[in-house]
Amino acid sequence: MRDFARRIESATPADRDRAVDALRAIAILGVVLGHWLVTALVVDSGTVHGASPLRYLPELTPVSWMFQTLAVFFLVGGLVGARSHAAVRARGESYGRWLRARMGRLLRPMAVVPVVWSVAACAMLFAGVDQDTVRALCKLVWSPLWFIVVFAALTAATPLVARLHPLWPFAVVLVVDLYRFGLDAPGGLASVNVAAGWLVPYCLGAAWARGELLGRRTGWTLLLGGAAATAALVRWGGYPASMVGVPGVEISNLDPPTLAVVTFGLAQCGAALLLLGPLRRVLRRPVLWAVVATVNLSAMTVFLWHQTAMIAVTATGLSAGRMLPGLHTLPDGPGWVLARLAWLPVFAVALLICRLAFRGYERQRPRRTRSRVVREGRPAGSMAARRV
Repeated sequence: MRDFARRIESATPADRDRAVDALRAIAILGVVLGHWLVTALVVDSGTVHGASPLRYLPELTPVSWMFQTLAVFFLVGGLVGARSHAAVRARGESYGRWLRARMGRLLRPMAVVPVVWSVAACAMLFAGVDQDTVRALCKLVWSPLWFIVVFAALTAATPLVARLHPLWPFAVVLVVDLYRFGLDAPGGLASVNVAAGWLVPYCLGAAWARGELLGRRTGWTLLLGGAAATAALVRWGGYPASMVGVPGVEISNLDPPTLAVVTFGLAQCGAALLLLGPLRRVLRRPVLWAVVATVNLSAMTVFLWHQTAMIAVTATGLSAGRMLPGLHTLPDGPGWVLARLAWLPVFAVALLICRLAFRGYERQRPRRTRSRVVREGRPAGSMAARRV
């Protein structure tokens, strides 16, 4: 491990901001752990269907505050997208070439998921698995892909939104929610928030790239202001306290994003900015940096296949011949929570196997050059330098 860490350390450019990579890793792992904790596959009379412990155990709502970290990912995405586009323009390269490179990193690994699961769904139906079970499993795998689609759209729009003030998309979310909940407008209007809601942290990231989010005062303002606004919206505005969707609840803060989830995201972005200093100090240690760099190398693979890993463990557990607590049973008590925590390492092992199987689709082979150095001046074989 130490030799591996030293190799990554030596291959990392001196000017790389390791804290940014750490924030991306935290965001991805937060989503993964959140899904594993608040999603249950319940077996009932031979049929598998989804359930959420948040419906039966509302006291677990703070779990959604800890692990719904998408705003941090969009914050980092705005920063990295604005920086990379500015660097491409400075080198005189075209937007099209930049976009192809960015989209390849997103869409190439994602394209494998529907192919594999289409084959898996056909195989399950041919084997006699009931349609409701197949539908529930496919929905669990495919539903998170909306995140990649939205992120890809915002990335493509980087030249247009890089200088857009975050207050503009925030105002759009505010107006849409006023129409939705205040005037009982048609539900189709809410789809506007899918773009506008995540554009807020993305624009914050672009502002960070321009040097406009410097200083701890900005971090504290976003953290405290966002937290206070979220608390007020939940307490007096009628918004759900959970920052993820809960089956059976009329309003979801996440589908589409509401004003509450946007203000909550501002608080998360403020916390992320405040963590930059401590993260930079901690990541001077080669072993810790090696862990962060490794997660970033497979960030998309981890995100795309984490639900498949949970499904694989759940399906394998059925061979035990009985319903296993925390895996097949209804998430309606503390016993389920304790059992689910014990299953998390098993899910992680299954995810590691998925990572080994599919990580090749996320990595782009470097061009052959005499110096084996990419144009940014980073070693072409560097694991730590491929993520920008």
